[in-house]
Amino acid sequence: MLTPTLTRTTRAALIPALLASTLAPALLLAAPAKPAPKDAASADVLPFKATEKTLANGLKVIVVPTGFPNLVSVQIPVQTGSRNEIEPGKSGFAHFFEHMMFRGTPSYPPEKYQEVITKAGARQNAYTSDDLTNYYTTFAKEDLETVLKVEADRFQHLSYPVEAFKTESRAVLGEYNKNSANPMQKLFEVQRDAAYSTHTYKHTTMGFLKDIEDMPNQYDYSKVFFDRWYRPERTTVIVAGDVEPAKAIALVEKYWSSWRRGSYKAPVPAEPAPRGAQYRHVAWQTPTLPLVTVAFRAPAFSDTAKDQAALSMLLSLSFGRTSPLYKRLVQDEQKVDQLFDSTPNRVDPTLATIGARVKRPVDALYVRDAILQTVARLRDEPVAAQALEDAKSAQKYGLIRSLDNTEQIASTLASYVHFNRSYGTLNRYYRVVDSLSPADLQAAARKYLVDEAMVVTTLAHEALPAGIETLPPLASFAPKAADAKFDVLVQKSALPQIRFKLLFAAGSAHDPQGKEGLAALTAAMVAGAGSRERKIDEVSKALFPLAGSFLEQTDKEMTTFTGTTHKDNWDAFMAVAMPLLVDPGFREEDFRRLKDAQRNALVLDLKANNEEEFGKERLQANIFAGTPYGHPVLGTIKGLDAITMDDVKAFYRQAYAQGALRVGISGDVSERMAASLKSQLARLPQGAGLPATGVPRGRMPQGLEVEIVEKNTRATAISFGLPLAVTRSHPDFPALWLAKTWLGEHRASSARLYQRIREERGMNYGDYAYIEAFPRGMFQFFPNPNLGRKAQLFEVWIRPVAPENGHFALRVALHELGKLVENGLSEQDFATTRDYLMKNVFVMTATQDQQLGYALDAQWYGTPEFTRMMRDGLAKLSAADVNAAIRRHLSARNLSVVIITKDAAGLKDKLVSDAFSPIAYDANKPQALLDEDKAIGAMKLGIRPEALRITPADQAFAQ
Repeated sequence: MLTPTLTRTTRAALIPALLASTLAPALLLAAPAKPAPKDAASADVLPFKATEKTLANGLKVIVVPTGFPNLVSVQIPVQTGSRNEIEPGKSGFAHFFEHMMFRGTPSYPPEKYQEVITKAGARQNAYTSDDLTNYYTTFAKEDLETVLKVEADRFQHLSYPVEAFKTESRAVLGEYNKNSANPMQKLFEVQRDAAYSTHTYKHTTMGFLKDIEDMPNQYDYSKVFFDRWYRPERTTVIVAGDVEPAKAIALVEKYWSSWRRGSYKAPVPAEPAPRGAQYRHVAWQTPTLPLVTVAFRAPAFSDTAKDQAALSMLLSLSFGRTSPLYKRLVQDEQKVDQLFDSTPNRVDPTLATIGARVKRPVDALYVRDAILQTVARLRDEPVAAQALEDAKSAQKYGLIRSLDNTEQIASTLASYVHFNRSYGTLNRYYRVVDSLSPADLQAAARKYLVDEAMVVTTLAHEALPAGIETLPPLASFAPKAADAKFDVLVQKSALPQIRFKLLFAAGSAHDPQGKEGLAALTAAMVAGAGSRERKIDEVSKALFPLAGSFLEQTDKEMTTFTGTTHKDNWDAFMAVAMPLLVDPGFREEDFRRLKDAQRNALVLDLKANNEEEFGKERLQANIFAGTPYGHPVLGTIKGLDAITMDDVKAFYRQAYAQGALRVGISGDVSERMAASLKSQLARLPQGAGLPATGVPRGRMPQGLEVEIVEKNTRATAISFGLPLAVTRSHPDFPALWLAKTWLGEHRASSARLYQRIREERGMNYGDYAYIEAFPRGMFQFFPNPNLGRKAQLFEVWIRPVAPENGHFALRVALHELGKLVENGLSEQDFATTRDYLMKNVFVMTATQDQQLGYALDAQWYGTPEFTRMMRDGLAKLSAADVNAAIRRHLSARNLSVVIITKDAAGLKDKLVSDAFSPIAYDANKPQALLDEDKAIGAMKLGIRPEALRITPADQAFAQ
């Protein structure tokens, strides 16, 4: 399955996403007008009544009615992660078993299991962390017994042949290769290797590369691993949502009570005391900004002792967005474009990390010493009591803000339950947080921020300053003495978290020629550069304790600002957040900072470090070349370099007018709140906004038109597609939505492309299809709302394959698409897919943000509310309707193709000559598949030499 390898609710999981973000939006944490009262701060953060039971075999059951209707989320955290990989040469098996658990049982082979999940309209996945593997499924409540039955079966009767084992091992290697383009992933590997000599935290969840490469030979050991660690006494079944506890527990007992308790005992080896400060450097082969991290041995998670909570809180206060060091390095001196900290929740002592991405190699030593100086000061100077109280409030309300749907509630529970299989763990932990004092934080600094436990790691492409490898003692850094023209859509609910969206008809399609990227930079200046009254650091400090936020999102036709805060603090939040939009500061130092960040997001985060998203962006640019959609939202290098502060101010004055605005607000909204929001927005100009854009006409390819982007990378990424006139307002939209779901539903293993390329052949990580653009798809399960476009594209995304299989991967994808266009869907496939979508539409619109965003999108498109539109449209469809829409709009012959690979010339020769493309497998395959491979490998693509071009990666999006 598709596998995030870090627990989603830990701070550690956010770091790679932070470094991969396309922009640095202003995360403005909302503050109360006065400190929260003690009785409120000490209350449980989980307001639900849970029922818990431990079965005779040791299995723990936790049932949580959430109050949200229709949906149930089953989460099954197993106390088995990479921490349990105690034998040399066997790293990566916890993560590998997350994959194998979807390989079926005698009663429910993979296709039958997937049929059950599909009929339930469910979305499911799993993830592996250092300490646990969690399996989760969210579905309609009437399917609870079925889901519990099939889940119990696979946990008790997992069965897979050696061929399936070997096939999946190659997919795991593909996942490792997928991550290899991210410098931070490699830095963390090296950091852990330096920090640990004995404990299994020495390797990441993915495991050591040599062990992953040897996995095809470890079939017998895989059975041993499963038998040891997948046992009921290590497992919790969480059932959350629209459930009756007694019935849910009875169902678990019915299907899970026969699972036998295990007897294997093997302690994880304890790590000896640190052996002194360590330094490691990673020489990165391709251009990237330098990374500097400073890590220390951190205490294990505890819901009774204060150490871990205290250290985490201390580093968050000292290196987060409200810290003086952030203001100095990121805002004032602008030597760093990202500063972060992480103290993850782990079963055993782990690493607390402080890190920075440095703009110039020459400043790496300066930044490292600035971090060390701050660390040294923490041991001597206690934090301010009010700052600590604000931080506690921010952490608590930040968690509560996230609990806006059943799946998120269950997922948050799973990330804490696994420590001691108790519902109360999270509430107890937040009581510990609430009890922290400045003295507790200072004691943690003195105990853990010490020289002998320090690990400094750097990564760079260019040479770093001399002396960075020499680690001075922390003591040397010790401080020395010294009227509105718009309507407001209100979605009233019981949620105490208030969320509003401000959707402007302004996007990258409005970028002036030669100033590509202006719309995105202007939005970033509004959300991330302060107001006239307050600089951005003052805004962050003023709003910090409530974990409120005011964030921007820019797309082709829309710029959306989303604000959220707890209802108790509405007035305080509005007083600080709204001036960002209606009275922005527009300071030169912020302009330089955010312009650099956007340029780095384009050059580094997209082009250099993420060939998958790079390929998708390039495909769209090719299809819409010569139109306002013909460049990325981030802009072009030349365009960004040409933008001035005056350009930003002029775009702001035109774009953010009342006539261009749609407004929505949701939660426990009072009439006074809606009126105050409308009153604040009435301060915007009354104009109509920017001139309306036309409908861009994408160029229909004549045959296969191929661009090969030459880039030094381990894998080959493929995207292909064609322009679509079908948007949500088009009558064929539900039909094409159903067709793309059957062909390549995003991150769904039941889809045709996924089954044929990933599952049967083990070629790669995932294979998906779309009829709407899906920015940042590799980081998300569902697209964000508010990405409305006047023209779309049909797109197939083949997530990276081995370079030697690139030609074959293209052929097999075109082969499957060709069969769909020629033959259409069968009645059975149509019915199964429609039944899935009729339920799944509730899952993809389950959160407060999605519901509000989709409602505004419906206004923009002029359609009914999305779930009603889709269910009504699907209900009226027949298989013949879908097949007719496929024939009208899709083609397997006329396509624009983008391939990112290392050997561009070699691939060009193969494509133009229509050479046979062989494929070899590690595992035995059915003869029918091998025969089909031969036919596909010989399939003629007919690519004309003049229809293929090679582009060096550094030239893409240059102008």
